[in-house]
Amino acid sequence: MTGIKILIVEDEPLIAKNIGMYLNNNDYEVSAIAYDADEALQQLKRQPPDFAILDINLESDKDGIQVAEYINKNNFIPFIYLTSYSDKDTLERAKKTNPSGFIVKPFNEKTLYATIEIALSNHAAQANKHIPVLSFDKINKQLVTPLSDREFDVIKLMYDGKTNQQIAGELFIAMNTLKKHINNAYFKLDVSSRTEAIAKLRGFMLQ
Repeated sequence: MTGIKILIVEDEPLIAKNIGMYLNNNDYEVSAIAYDADEALQQLKRQPPDFAILDINLESDKDGIQVAEYINKNNFIPFIYLTSYSDKDTLERAKKTNPSGFIVKPFNEKTLYATIEIALSNHAAQANKHIPVLSFDKINKQLVTPLSDREFDVIKLMYDGKTNQQIAGELFIAMNTLKKHINNAYFKLDVSSRTEAIAKLRGFMLQ
C-alpha cells in the first residue's frame, strides 16, 4: 500500500461514503470507516492509519475528541475534525487536542483536499522541528540495501508532509512510477506504511 492511509470516523453513513469516494478519487487509501468511537479505537489498534478524519459529535458514549486523545497518546498521526454546530465547551475541548485542522459541515471535495494537505504539512513541520535534516549518506549507512537518489527524493518529500499527488508533481513523474519508488523505499526501510517510514527516518537521524 503506497497511498496515505486514512481512517474515517463518521456516524452518518452517507457522509462517510462520500468522504471515502473523495479520498479514493485523489489517490488516498481509506484504511477503515468507523461509525462510533469504540470502533474507531479498535481500528487504530488493529490497522494504524497515517491520518484520521474525526467527526466530533458521534452517536455513542464517546465522541471524536476522545478518539483524538487516544491518537495523541498512542498513534502520533495528524488528524482533523469534522463538525457541524458544536457548543463552546465542546470546541474548547477539541482545541486542547491540537488538531491539524477543522472542516465545517457541509463541505466540498476541494475543501477536504486542501485541509488534508495543510494538515500533513503542518504536522510534519512540527514533528521534525527538533530533528536534523534528512541525510542521504546517514540513512544509507544504516540500510542493508541503500536507497537510490530518486527514492531518497521521494521519501524526503514524504517526510516533509507532501501527498502523493504533490510528490509526483514536484518530481515530474507519473503516479505509477512514484508508487514503484515508494514500494522500493518501504522494502529497503523494512516498513509497510508512511507513518512507519517517517518514524524510522526520524530514528536514523537521531542516532
